[in-house]
Order: sequence, then C-alpha cells, then structure tokens
Amino acid sequence: MAPADRRKKKANSYGSIFKLKLMQAIEILGLLAGTITSITFVPQVIKIWKTKSAKDLSLVMLLLLIAGVLLWLTYGLLVKDTAIIYTNSMVLIMSMIMLYFKLNYK
Repeated sequence: MAPADRRKKKANSYGSIFKLKLMQAIEILGLLAGTITSITFVPQVIKIWKTKSAKDLSLVMLLLLIAGVLLWLTYGLLVKDTAIIYTNSMVLIMSMIMLYFKLNYK
C-alpha cells in the first residue's frame, strides 16, 4: 500500500471514530431529554396517589395523550430510534397510571 493510501485510510478511521462518538453523544442527548420529559409526570402521579383525587385531570386530555404517545412509540419502533422508544414508553407508563387513577379515584 502506498504511503498516500495509508494516510487516507488513517484519516478515514479518525473520521469514523469521530462520527461514532458524535452519534453516541446525540443518542445520549436524546435519552437525557427523554428522561427529563418522562420525569415531569412523576410529581402529578405522586400527588394523585397521595390525595386519592384525580378530579382535576381531564379524561379527554389523558386519552389524547395516550393516543399520541402510542403513535410516537409505534414510529420509534418502526425507525428503531432508541430515544423515541424509551421516552414514549416512560410517558405511556405514567399516562396509563394517571388514567387508572382517574378512573378509580374520580
């Protein structure tokens, strides 16, 4: 292999490593954003559980939220996007818990 070809190969391997690290950083960013978004539901779930009251929650809002999250989750599964799958799975769990409370605590 000629020296120029070796330099090109080495430069390409550095580019590949940088690309891989950038992709990992972007994935971490997506997972972090998803975690923060999912956590926003926890205080509401805790409040409903402690007070045993979900009268101020809109049933229509919860049903629309669940429908939208199911669509996002389906999309994430189809495109194999970990951050979308993770985030929407967590939001779906929280939403289903709130729906359960809404139907049982009124």
